Amino acid sequence: MGSGRLYGAVAAGGFRRYATYRAATAAGVFTNTVFGVILVYTYLALWDERPHLGGYDQTQAVTYAWLGQALFSTLAIQGGGAEKDLMARIRTGEIAVDLYRPADLQLWWLASDLGRSVFQLLGRGLIPFAFGALFFTMALPRSAATWAAFLVSVALAMLVSFGIRYLAALTMFWLMDDRGVTQTLMITGVFCSGMVLPLNAFPEPWGDLVRALPWAAQLQVPADVLMGETSLGSAYAFQAVWAVVLLAAGRLLQSAATRRVVVQGG
Repeated sequence: MGSGRLYGAVAAGGFRRYATYRAATAAGVFTNTVFGVILVYTYLALWDERPHLGGYDQTQAVTYAWLGQALFSTLAIQGGGAEKDLMARIRTGEIAVDLYRPADLQLWWLASDLGRSVFQLLGRGLIPFAFGALFFTMALPRSAATWAAFLVSVALAMLVSFGIRYLAALTMFWLMDDRGVTQTLMITGVFCSGMVLPLNAFPEPWGDLVRALPWAAQLQVPADVLMGETSLGSAYAFQAVWAVVLLAAGRLLQSAATRRVVVQGG
């Protein structure tokens, strides 16, 4: 099997794996929808007081809130994607089996995580977003080209998200305990990606800082692409640069880690 077909099969396997958890998916759809409603009404109250907070009007703020709920699981913003399984395999020593596969370790887990991401977008992201569009006024583009540009931005966000989480997972080669890493992923993901509040609304100098970090590529940039608040060139360049930097850093850390594989538990 060619390498392209191999990683395609791994991605399809990641998609099918999450598709089997129908009850969990339904529960996730309900949870994201409920949290979306809560967040939207919070934003409505906030934007009533400050109508142009972060350069958004109230309709754009509502759109941002629902987009966050659509991408929350898609990008594993709080963690819980492929890196969770990778951490477990490093901790138990099963990673030794992975290293003997005739496949690249990073590309294998990237393909698996992309399959998961696509399923979460379709299975858990679309319904809350459609609910928001049905019951609230949202700033949605009419142009198919804008939607296509947005999907490209989401794909780049998937690469950035994986890059962050892959680096975190590889620290298990040294730490052998995922609790601190998992908590750090959760806190930085929720705060720095803009899940709580659009990064455009952060006061200076913190606003400039968080918008320069890779987490901004996950939600803030796709949101601005969807609502026409940024140029495609600058948006894609920002996301692509961070994707390359993170994946390259993951490659270097992987090389260092696999030189000192520690096998525990068997």
